[in-house]
Amino acid sequence: MTSGGYDPNQYPQGGDPYGQKPGDQPYGQGQPQYGQQPYGQSDPYNQQPPQYGQQPSDPYGQQPQYGQQPDPYGQQQPYGQQPPFGQQPGYGAPGFGGGTPADVWTRLGARIIDSLIVGIPAAIIGYVLNSSSSALGTLWSIVTPLLLFGYFIFMETQQGGQTLGKKLLGLRVVAPGGGVLDPAVSAKRNLFMLANLIPCLGTIAYIGMSIYIAVTIEQDPNKQGWHDKFAGGTQVVKG
Repeated sequence: MTSGGYDPNQYPQGGDPYGQKPGDQPYGQGQPQYGQQPYGQSDPYNQQPPQYGQQPSDPYGQQPQYGQQPDPYGQQQPYGQQPPFGQQPGYGAPGFGGGTPADVWTRLGARIIDSLIVGIPAAIIGYVLNSSSSALGTLWSIVTPLLLFGYFIFMETQQGGQTLGKKLLGLRVVAPGGGVLDPAVSAKRNLFMLANLIPCLGTIAYIGMSIYIAVTIEQDPNKQGWHDKFAGGTQVVKG
C-alpha cells in the first residue's frame, strides 16, 4: 500500500476507483449532450413546426403542387385540367344556350300545342269559307300551311326562340352555337311544313318527315333532328 495514492492491490482487476471500467469514456466526453441526438438519428419530440407559408414535409419527399388537392389513392390530377365541356357527371351534355337538350316527347307536345293554336281557328275559318264558296275553301286550305309556317318563324325569331307551345313546356330553340334565330335559319328548320301545300300526298309526306325527325332526335346525342342540322345546327333546349 502506498501512502496518499492509488493502491493497485486494493483493485486487483484493474478497476477504476470511481466505478469506471477500462474503455469507458469519462463522464461528459463522447456522450450526446442534452438536446442532441446521436449521428443519423432524428428526435421525434424535437421537430420544429413548419414555418408560415410552408407545406408540411412528406415522409416520402413529395410535396403537393400548388392548386392540387391530396389524392387519398396516391394519384394527382394534372393542374388546370377540367372535365370536357358538357360532360359533367350525371347531367348530360348542355345545349348551346346553356340548357339541357329537350327530349323528343316534350318537343312533340310543344309542336302539337302550336299546331292546335293555329289549326283550330284556321279550321273554323275554312269551314265557313267552304260553306259559302268551294273556291274560297280551296284557297284557304293553301293559306293555312303558310300561316302555320309563318307563325313558327315569327315566334322563334321575335320571342327568344319560344313559340306558345314551347313557352308552356319550358323549351326554346337556339341558333347554331347559341343565340336567337334569324328568319332565314328559322325558315330552313321549318321548311318541311310546306309539304302540306300539296293536296293529299303532301300531308302524307309531312307525316313521314315528322316521324323521321322524331327518330333522328331520339338517336342524336345532342337531340338534334335532321331539320336542326339542315338549318346549320339549331337546338331545342330546356329553360
